[in-house]
Amino acid sequence: MKTGYAFFLSIGVGGAMLASAAFAQSSDNGIRTAPPPGIATDATRQANAAVAERLPLTDEADFIDARRGRIAQIEADAIRAEDGSVVWPIAARAFLESDAPDTANPSLWRQSILAAEHGLFEVTEGIWQVRGYDLSVMTIIEGETGWIIVDPLTTTETAAAALALVQETLGERPVTGMLYTHSHADHFGGARGIIDEAEIAARSVPVLAPIGFSETAVAENLLAGPHMSRRATLMFGQVIPPGASAHIGSGLGPGIPQGTVSLVLPTEEIEGRGTRRTIDGVEFEFIDAAGTEAPAEFMFYLPEHRALHTAEVATATLHNVLTMRGAQVRDALAWSRAIDHVLIEYGDRSDVVLASHHWPSWGTKNVTLFLTGQRDIYRYIHDQTLRRANSGATMVEAAEAIAEPTFSRQAFDTRGYYGTLNHNAKAVYQHYFGWWGGVMAEFHRLPHEQSAARYVEAMGGRDAILARGIAAFDAGDYRWAAEVLNHLVFAAPDDEQGRNWLAATYEQLGFQAESGPWRSYYLGAASELRNGVPDTGGARLGNADFLRAVPTLDLFDMLASRYAPERFQHSEFTLNFVFTDTAETIGVEIGPSVIVPRERAAQNPRATVTLDRASFEAMLLGTVRPFALAESGAMEIDGNWTALYDFLGLLEQPEFWFATATP
Repeated sequence: MKTGYAFFLSIGVGGAMLASAAFAQSSDNGIRTAPPPGIATDATRQANAAVAERLPLTDEADFIDARRGRIAQIEADAIRAEDGSVVWPIAARAFLESDAPDTANPSLWRQSILAAEHGLFEVTEGIWQVRGYDLSVMTIIEGETGWIIVDPLTTTETAAAALALVQETLGERPVTGMLYTHSHADHFGGARGIIDEAEIAARSVPVLAPIGFSETAVAENLLAGPHMSRRATLMFGQVIPPGASAHIGSGLGPGIPQGTVSLVLPTEEIEGRGTRRTIDGVEFEFIDAAGTEAPAEFMFYLPEHRALHTAEVATATLHNVLTMRGAQVRDALAWSRAIDHVLIEYGDRSDVVLASHHWPSWGTKNVTLFLTGQRDIYRYIHDQTLRRANSGATMVEAAEAIAEPTFSRQAFDTRGYYGTLNHNAKAVYQHYFGWWGGVMAEFHRLPHEQSAARYVEAMGGRDAILARGIAAFDAGDYRWAAEVLNHLVFAAPDDEQGRNWLAATYEQLGFQAESGPWRSYYLGAASELRNGVPDTGGARLGNADFLRAVPTLDLFDMLASRYAPERFQHSEFTLNFVFTDTAETIGVEIGPSVIVPRERAAQNPRATVTLDRASFEAMLLGTVRPFALAESGAMEIDGNWTALYDFLGLLEQPEFWFATATP
C-alpha cells in the first residue's frame, strides 16, 4: 500500500524518525524558488542548438514526400463527436508553422511538422491515404466496386470523418473490404465508423486481420489495461495541451484522438508469408510479421500497383522495442529479419512503400534505402546490446555505451522520434536477461518510499539535498538533478519546493528530448508535480464493444485479477454462470487467496446465475444493477441470492489516475 510521508515517519521504520527533523521546511530557508514553467534554460537552448547544427534539418526531401499528392482536407477546425465535444482539434497544430522554439528539440519539431500534414493524399493510381487526423494513417484502395479500407484509425469519429472526406472527394462507393494490419487499437478502434457487423454480414464484406489478432487485440488491453492506459495518457501527451512548450507530437503521429474506440472482429485471420487473397478484384499478398511491432501483424504487397505496405513494422521513425505505456518486450532480431525478408522479396518489385503511420517513399531506390535503414537500426541495437552484455555490461551500462550509428545522421526515419536507442537497448537486454543487471545490491532493493528518507538523511537533510539538486540543475546536469530531487519528493511528497524543482528539471529534459513520448512523459510528470493528479474516478472495464469481443473465460480471468483477498470474510464457495446466448457455463471457485474460473460447471454451487452475455457485460460496466436484471427477468438466480453480491464485493475497482511522479 502506498502511504504519505507522515504515515511513514509515524511508524518509525529504520532511520526515518531520525530523518524527520531534516525535512522541516522553513519559509526563510534561503533556497530560491524554482523557475516558472515554459522557459528553456541556457543549457537547454545550447543543447537544442547543437542538434540543429549537427543534423541536416533543412533537407526538403521528407517535406516533399509528406505533402505529395494532397487533393483535399477537412475544412473544419475540429472533428467532433455527436454531442459536439472535440475528438480531434485540427487547428490546434497551427503553432507548428513557426520555427522551432528553444523549448523543443528541433529534430522532433521537424518530425512533428511532417506528421501534422493532414488531408487526403493520392499515393499512386488506385491507392490513397488519409493522414494527420489521428495517430495512425488510413489507407484506401480502389476495388472493382468499392473501397477497401486498411486500418480504420483509433476512433469511430475520426474514421467516419476520414471516410466522409474520401466519399466527398473521390465519389460515393460502398466499403467492400477492411483490413487490420495488427492488433493495436489505433488500427482497429475506428472500425464501426466505417462499417458494422450487420452490413458486413448482409453484404459478405471480408474483414481480414493477421493470425492471432482477435486473441491479442483483447488480451493486451484486458488484464493490464488500466495500468497501460494510465501510462499511455503520459506517453501520448494526453495530460498536457498542444503547444510549443507542451505537446508537439508523438513522433509516430500527431497524437491520440479523444473519441469512441470500437472493435469489429475479423471474418478471417491470415497466416504465413506469401498468402494470397483477392478482395473486390484486387490481389493481395500477405507477409506475416507476428512478434515484431505487435504480437499479431502482417504486411502486404499489391502486385498490380507495385506497392508494399509495411504496416507498423517499418515507419518513418525508430519504433519501440518496449513501449513506455507498457507491453511485453518485442523481439528486435525478429523485427530486423522481417524487414530484411520484404527487402529481399519485394524491394526491387516496389515503386512505393507506404505504412500505417507517416508518409510513403517513392521510387525503387528509395524503397530499398528505406527498408535497409529500418532493418539495420533494429539489428544494430540488438547486436550491440548483446555484444556489451556478453562482456558483463549491465542493462544501463549497455544502453549508455551504444552510440548513434552513422547512418542515422542522414536517415531521419531511423532516428528516435518514438522509440530511442537507449530505451530499446534496455528492452533488448530485458528480452534476453530480464529486468535485473546481475548486481546483487539491485536484486532486492528497498521500496523507494523507504529508501528515499534514508538518502535524504545521508545527504545532509532536506535543505542539503535540495541545494544539491538545484546546483545540478544550474549546471545543466538534469539527469542527476532528477535523481537527487526524486529522493526528496518520494521522502516528502508534500514538499512544494522539492516538487517544483523536480518539475522544472523534468521540463528541461522534456524540452531537450528528441522522442515524442519522452518529451510528453517528462512534461506530463512535471504537470503532475505542479498541479496534482487528475481525479476523474476509477477505471472502467472498457466499453460494450470491447467487452463483447472478449472470450468469456478471459473475462472471468480479468475479474479474478481484481480479487482483493483481504475482503474475503466467508468460507470457500462456488458459483456457476450459465450464458443462454453462447451456451457456455463458467464455474467459479472463490477461496481465501485466489479466484479460479473454469469452462465447466462447479459442483455444489452456492448459486447458479443464468443470463445472457450482454446483461452480464452491462452489470460489469455498471449500467444496470443485478437486482434490476432479476426484476426484469433478464437474470435468474437459483440458490443463495447473496452469493452473487458476495462475489462482486470481492472485486476491486482499479484507480485509473494513480500517481506516477510521486508515491
